[in-house]
Amino acid sequence: MLHERILILDFGSQVTQLIARRVRESNVYCEIIPYTTSLEQIAKLAPKGIILSGGPASVEGQNSPMISPAIFEMGIPILGICYGQQLMCKLLGGQVSAGDTREFGRAVVSVSKNCRLFDGVWAEGESHQVWMSHGDKVNNLPQGFSAVASSSGAFFAAVADETRKFYGVQFHPEVVHTPSGGALLKNFTHNVCGCHGDWTMSSFMEESIAKVRKQVGSKKVLCAVSGGVDSSVVAALLHKAIGDQLICIFVDTGMLRHNEAKQVEVMFTEHFKMPIAYVDASRIFLQRLQGVTDPERKRKIIGETFIEIFDYEASERGGADFLAQGTLYPDVIESISHTGGPSVTIKSHHNVGGLPERMKMALVEPLRELFKDEVRALGVTLGMPERMVMRHPFPGPGLAIRVIGEVTTERLNILRQADEIYLEEIRNAGLYDAIWQALAVLLPIKTVGVMGDNRTYESVCALRAVTSTDGMTADYYHFDHEFLSRVSNRIINEVRGINRIVYDITSKPPGTIEWE
Repeated sequence: MLHERILILDFGSQVTQLIARRVRESNVYCEIIPYTTSLEQIAKLAPKGIILSGGPASVEGQNSPMISPAIFEMGIPILGICYGQQLMCKLLGGQVSAGDTREFGRAVVSVSKNCRLFDGVWAEGESHQVWMSHGDKVNNLPQGFSAVASSSGAFFAAVADETRKFYGVQFHPEVVHTPSGGALLKNFTHNVCGCHGDWTMSSFMEESIAKVRKQVGSKKVLCAVSGGVDSSVVAALLHKAIGDQLICIFVDTGMLRHNEAKQVEVMFTEHFKMPIAYVDASRIFLQRLQGVTDPERKRKIIGETFIEIFDYEASERGGADFLAQGTLYPDVIESISHTGGPSVTIKSHHNVGGLPERMKMALVEPLRELFKDEVRALGVTLGMPERMVMRHPFPGPGLAIRVIGEVTTERLNILRQADEIYLEEIRNAGLYDAIWQALAVLLPIKTVGVMGDNRTYESVCALRAVTSTDGMTADYYHFDHEFLSRVSNRIINEVRGINRIVYDITSKPPGTIEWE
């Protein structure tokens, strides 16, 4: 089944992915592509509409990202957001210049005229909160356009050419700080572009099963499972598609959380009735990490060791023609930035590249079109236990990058105990599902403490919890002091080796969710 498709041309905004997520919330499939994509390629994809993203550049600057004006002659509805609005207006004959005043953060727009983009959401004469992030602004509109909303810093906060179905907004409808943004984007996809919204997780599951069967045929597929949401959903989907042709291998690196290996084994063997090969490789991982403190070296050592062990275990089981990976859409988009896309890379992703080249197998990546929340929805559709589907993200290198400094058995055990207490208290308080990710971090710092009449000199443990929708941006979770006090008392009283607890209140940006 061919789904209706919206294309998002990426001009380098750090929140371009949010546009895609908002569009998909209205059950319309969309893809993010570089702004350099040719008109011929765009035409082959047969989009129902095109969205021009924001970006950090100025349309008046030298070497600023540009597109061919011929895109506006393709007869396809177009929505420009921030930089995208300015670029559209400039290319169609309008004028853009640096604003007298810049707008960053919350702003209020006043609706001056109704249009299809606003149907049922905003009405003439109303005022609404939006999120702005711009220095430049449109000064004069191209022929055929009219102003439909304004703000204190941008008279042309929203513009429309109803005849050609071109719309531009200076604000960002994709972020949560524009409360009506999702509804406005749905108006674009449904009212303007004529999409029906036929993209659901049930339809995606059935199509993915059919694709896997066609790609794999009667051959075998290897899948490394970690107990995380992504690899578990991949395994469940593939097992539903090809049954016993799937070989699942679980490599215990020794960097797992408390009792995690047993939980994974029970879930696969008892719930899914899937055989899983368990490999305890903790000793060799710890040996190779001895004396290593640099986080990137830790990641490389763990990654290379995992490949070596997984390769050996795969050959011991007769090998396979295909390797399954839990590559997600953000990984794919990030990989584009490595090969000429406009977005700035913050972190590299382990799923894109490396492993398949080493192992000479073709890839099976059934989740590469999905965002994290969509993977969870697919897990529910597949009948996976809610406790598994809603697990907080856990990094591939595991606790090795939460033990800051050298990784040893002793330090891992200390952190494992603290982490278990922290998550247990979060669940007891009914807060687990309200938090995107919670973690404990063992610092390479010791402080003086007093327990009873004795002096202690033990490690500091940092606690972190964040709220997010996709992990791209995050705010720290606002625990009440009573909760933090309870967790602190339990960890210090029950975990030998920790005598001080701190809570991390850094948002992302400027920080990242993990410490390393």
